[in-house]
Amino acid sequence: MDDMFTRWAPRDRPHRNPQKVTNLHHYRVDLFYGVIDMQLQELNDRFLEAGTELLLCVACLFPQNLFYAFDKKKLIQLAEFYPQDFSRFDLLTLDDQLETYICDMPSNKAFQGLKGLGDLSEKLVMSKKNMVYPLVYKLLTLALILQVATATVERVFSAMRMVKDRLRNRMNDDWMNDNLIVYVEKDIFLTVDNESIVQRFQIMKTRKEQL
Repeated sequence: MDDMFTRWAPRDRPHRNPQKVTNLHHYRVDLFYGVIDMQLQELNDRFLEAGTELLLCVACLFPQNLFYAFDKKKLIQLAEFYPQDFSRFDLLTLDDQLETYICDMPSNKAFQGLKGLGDLSEKLVMSKKNMVYPLVYKLLTLALILQVATATVERVFSAMRMVKDRLRNRMNDDWMNDNLIVYVEKDIFLTVDNESIVQRFQIMKTRKEQL
């Protein structure tokens, strides 16, 4: 790896003043670091800054290594992402609960060796700690459904490209929303009988005419 790297070039077009580098430098800097930079760029394009910060906050809930990743400040910040679920008073109460929570959990043998948020939530319910730390448990619940909510949103955006195509680009929001629900939840709507749909619309039409 300490030998000089030889760059390949056609015989009729030799390199002009080629930079002399070792094999180690070429494979580490030109290839390995280059691939890492490309992957980082793709991740930055994929995840917005707010989404990345949200994931970093969620990571502070993980119970591995005796709750080593715990960070009260980050967890308070996570709760602030959900203003409808945590009022200002709840945030103050959550601060106190987290102080007691981090003192209690690592020393409790029942919570040692947990592998993830799912195991942690089960243990909290089994030991009734979810009633002792209700706001911490609510935070944990929101973190658990985050992946499902994110996947659902991505699924809807993918479906949007199928529903609102070039020929149907002028549909209004209500009509597009109705179409997306039918498209995304197609498994549910396939169980609905067509005759029931026809009768439903017939009843709606009759009521409208009577009015």
